[in-house]
Amino acid sequence: MARSLIPANFPLAAAIIAGLISLGSFGSAFSQPTDIPRTADGRPDFNGIWQAINTAKWNIEPHAADFGPVVEMGAIGAIPAGLGIVEGDEIPYTPAARQQQQLNQADWLANDPLVKCYMPGIPRANYLPFPFQIVQSTDTIIFAYEFASASRIVYVDQPDYEAPILSWMGHNLASYDGDTLVIDVTDQVPDTWFDHAGNHHSDALRVTERYTYMGPNVIRYEATLEDPNTYTEPWRISFPLYRRLDENMQLLEFKCVEFTEELLYGDLRKQADTTN
Repeated sequence: MARSLIPANFPLAAAIIAGLISLGSFGSAFSQPTDIPRTADGRPDFNGIWQAINTAKWNIEPHAADFGPVVEMGAIGAIPAGLGIVEGDEIPYTPAARQQQQLNQADWLANDPLVKCYMPGIPRANYLPFPFQIVQSTDTIIFAYEFASASRIVYVDQPDYEAPILSWMGHNLASYDGDTLVIDVTDQVPDTWFDHAGNHHSDALRVTERYTYMGPNVIRYEATLEDPNTYTEPWRISFPLYRRLDENMQLLEFKCVEFTEELLYGDLRKQADTTN
C-alpha cells in the first residue's frame, strides 16, 4: 500500500506552516521600504487621500459581534466583531476610568459626541470609516477629514509653544524621525471619545502619532497615548492606512449638522396651532 505523504497531524502542521509564512510576511511588510514617494527635499511624501479599513470605530479593544443600538434595523444595524487596534488588547485604565467607560458604553447612542456631529479628535478621526486627505508642505501639513468637515493644521519643526485654548482636534507639532513623520498632539478637549464603546480620556491626553510608509500606497499608523488622569501607563494603537486609488478620488461633503438637528433640537420646535 502506498505511503501517504500527508502527515497524520496535517491540520497542526498546516497551521504551523501558515503561521511561519504569516510571520515572515508580517516582518517584511513592516520593514521600511526604500521605494516610497518623496518630496523635493527628500522627505517622505504623504500627500494623498487615505482611509483605514477596520472596525475600530465601534470599539478599539477586541470585541464580539453584538446587537446594534436600534434592534429594528436587524442585521444591517448590528455591530461587527473586531480584533481591535490596541496593542496588548486592553487599555490600562484606572479602576475609576474603566467604570466610567462602562457607563459610557451602556448609553453610548445618547452620549457619544460623534452621534451629535462633534469633531472626532485624535486619534479617532484617523480610523473612522471616512477618507481623509493629507496636504503636505515644508512647514505645515493639513489634515482634512470628510466627517463633519473636520481639519487640523500640523506645524513642522516649529518652536514649541502653549496652545491658547483646548480644542477638538488638538495642538499639533511635527518632526521627522528618519522617514517617519512624528506628530505630537496635545490640548484636546476631554469631550471626545475613541469609539462607540465609550473609551475616553481627560484633557491631559497626549498623543504621539507616527506615520511610516510600508509601501508606496500603505502607511503604518502608530500612536502612543498618555494620560495620568485616566490610564495607569502609556499605551499604543496601530493599524494600516490605505491610499485611495479610485479614479477621480476626492473628499465629498459630509456636513452632518443637518442630520442631527432633529436629535438635538427636535423638542424645541413649536407645535402648530390646530385649534383654528
